[in-house]
Amino acid sequence: MASAPAAVKADAGETVALAGKPAQKWLTPFNIISVPVILLGVVLIAIRFTRGLGSVTNLSQDFPWGLWIGFDVNAGVAFAGGAYVLTFMVYIVRVQKYQGLVRATVLNGFLAYAFYACALLLDLGRPWNAVNPIIGNSFGVHSILFLVAWHFLLYMLAELVEFSPAIAEWLGWRRLRKILHGMTLGAVVFGITLSTLHQAGLGALFLMAKGKIHPLWYTEYIPILYFVSSIFAGLSMVIFEGTVSQRVFHNLIDPMDRTSYHRVMHGLARICAGAMFFYLFLQALLFIHEQRWQYMDSPMGLWYLTELIGFVLIPCLFFMHGLKKKSLLSIRIGSVLAMVGIVLNRLNVSIVAYKWYSPERYIPSWMEIEITLAIIFMEIWIFRWIVRRMPVFGKPPQWAVEQDSRERALNFD
Repeated sequence: MASAPAAVKADAGETVALAGKPAQKWLTPFNIISVPVILLGVVLIAIRFTRGLGSVTNLSQDFPWGLWIGFDVNAGVAFAGGAYVLTFMVYIVRVQKYQGLVRATVLNGFLAYAFYACALLLDLGRPWNAVNPIIGNSFGVHSILFLVAWHFLLYMLAELVEFSPAIAEWLGWRRLRKILHGMTLGAVVFGITLSTLHQAGLGALFLMAKGKIHPLWYTEYIPILYFVSSIFAGLSMVIFEGTVSQRVFHNLIDPMDRTSYHRVMHGLARICAGAMFFYLFLQALLFIHEQRWQYMDSPMGLWYLTELIGFVLIPCLFFMHGLKKKSLLSIRIGSVLAMVGIVLNRLNVSIVAYKWYSPERYIPSWMEIEITLAIIFMEIWIFRWIVRRMPVFGKPPQWAVEQDSRERALNFD
């Protein structure tokens, strides 16, 4: 196998040093803010593992699931849903206009799952027992937690296989890249199956809390709601990331992808609007079938309407307005509101509506918030490091393009 050269000329016109670090400005607002947050987060994580959960969190026996589960895991996994939606569109439905977004979205999904797995370890009182759900110990192989654990683990591996051709291209491993590229379609099909089950499985975990979650949020159909909402959550994150990437990584993005940016964003907005409309339709059916109007005469009822109207219906209208008027601004506003709505929904299910009748409430400590921010910033740092070195946004090297062309020709014959 050929060794990677010291430096290669990227197709976008920027020289990327493979052995070192690409030239860049270090005193940026993001770096100035994120570095202290990460350093403090590392210190607090060390305190958590040496002195226990009580030293940094407000968790208790009555409220064992807090911010790290509600936001880092519940909302974070929903935001990673863009990977299975886009790979389904590109590899299964063959909508090639989204091809330029696939690698960045799969990379983000893999990093999200990896970092939120770390957040899950933080939340466990005895993290060394994290292997128990995977092997079925103490839970049994028929438990939802056993299924979620295996879905989580296998989907991470599937996403790694999906992204691995980019790593092989970066290192110049031509033979291995050919093998990995041939495995991509199988990994995509496997990953889509796992992800759809995993998104619904997270919701199914809360089926065990009947009587503890407010009736406005508890339903036997919560797995379906979690799955449907992950579609527009993931694509809203793709729209948001695409907007940021157009500014931050503009010189790395292939010129053809920059040209089709507006058309791609409109396509994603159309899918988001459709998924949100279907989600609202399901919520309306549940509202009527479960007679939820009896709970509307309360502060929780008002909060429920705020979530649905303010952060599902209104973003849906923004997406529809953006499609009608060809307005990227409306689409971007819709994506941000939809992301806020997903965070709100996941926190409502796992924290706000959980034991709503209890006089004592869980409020995350500043250290829990700080560690969550540190995890997010660390993920962004690694994402940025990879994007600036590997062919994520730009075209693959010429030898990889020729390799794919020969493969297509053989399949055609």
